Amino acid sequence: MVKLTVRKDRSGPVRGFHPWVFSKALVSIPEGLAPGEPVELYDESGSLLASGYFNSYGQISVRLWGHEKGEPVGMAFFARRMERAGDIRRRYVERPGTNAYRMVNGESDLLPGLIVDRYGEYLVVQFHTRGIERWKAEIVESLVTVFRPRGIWERSDVPVRSIENLGAVQGLLHGNVPDIIEIVENGLKFLVDVKEGQKTGFFLDQRDKRSAFTKYAKDRDVLNCFCYTGGFTVYAMAGGARRVVSVDSSRRALELAKDNIALNGFDTSRCEFVCDDAKRYLREPASRFEAIVLDPPAFIKDRRKKQEGLVGYRAINEIALRSLSPEGILATCSCSAHLSLGDFRFLLSEAGAKVGRPITILETHTHGIDHPQLVPFTEGEYLKCFFLKA
Repeated sequence: MVKLTVRKDRSGPVRGFHPWVFSKALVSIPEGLAPGEPVELYDESGSLLASGYFNSYGQISVRLWGHEKGEPVGMAFFARRMERAGDIRRRYVERPGTNAYRMVNGESDLLPGLIVDRYGEYLVVQFHTRGIERWKAEIVESLVTVFRPRGIWERSDVPVRSIENLGAVQGLLHGNVPDIIEIVENGLKFLVDVKEGQKTGFFLDQRDKRSAFTKYAKDRDVLNCFCYTGGFTVYAMAGGARRVVSVDSSRRALELAKDNIALNGFDTSRCEFVCDDAKRYLREPASRFEAIVLDPPAFIKDRRKKQEGLVGYRAINEIALRSLSPEGILATCSCSAHLSLGDFRFLLSEAGAKVGRPITILETHTHGIDHPQLVPFTEGEYLKCFFLKA
């Protein structure tokens, strides 16, 4: 196994279990290392610090997956990590009324660059880096051995792959996978397009936020913006909403949203589906709403566009507040990793001031249990959601 030495003044983050090691933290890097090559990191006194895989000669040189010595990398290695990741989900997430969740969350499950989502009897995987992609065969074998899925589908079509000059890859890796999968979440049913839908087909990271929103929907007119396939819409109906208007720019997503309402046996006459840009719709809504959900795509995709994204978030929350009835509820979310919780709160304060409405935080949400985060890995933070009373 390749041994690399960490500079004395750069060893702190490695000792603190941060999963990334930058090139400038290493004394030297041998020529000819291939992405995915197993490495061990030592301090300058020769003591073992961590193990991982060589990532690239660029900024992030090593991604860590352990702190043990001499652990051979192969199918059994990945199976042990799958077992550990699965145990958290079996204990705290999986229940008779929920069979869809994130099974492996990359760095925070000591499998950097790997995402595995479970949809009932099927798995959807993403390989984000060249290093983890090298081990694709062993990873797939470990998933089959540990979880026994009927099928595994690859959705390695995320923008982050372009950073490492990787193209988009989709396709069947094991068994068979239908185009549409029916799942159950907190007792509610959903149809998921794992092959063509956003992310891996469904916003699994919003499960607990959807559930929390249910209590705010009773006897209210609800507007669900950027509704996608109607996750918050179904939960609003389950909570007893008087009426729900769901807005999205994708006709395909809206068709699945309609199907999800019917699948759960709700009164479709109390649901309206609008194919439109949510920002445009909010500027001239047909009526005021007593509860509004804003769950937009990331407005800040890289640090260079942070200011532009802040303006976008501030504007959309401002127009939502103008469309909200007195004493109304605004559930507003951001999935931008480059927007901190504090900055999000501040721009919401600015939006409230602009429309002349004081707003109060009722609940604050971040990642769910199936999206665990290593404490030092702040780069892994992305999702934040405030439930506000205006």
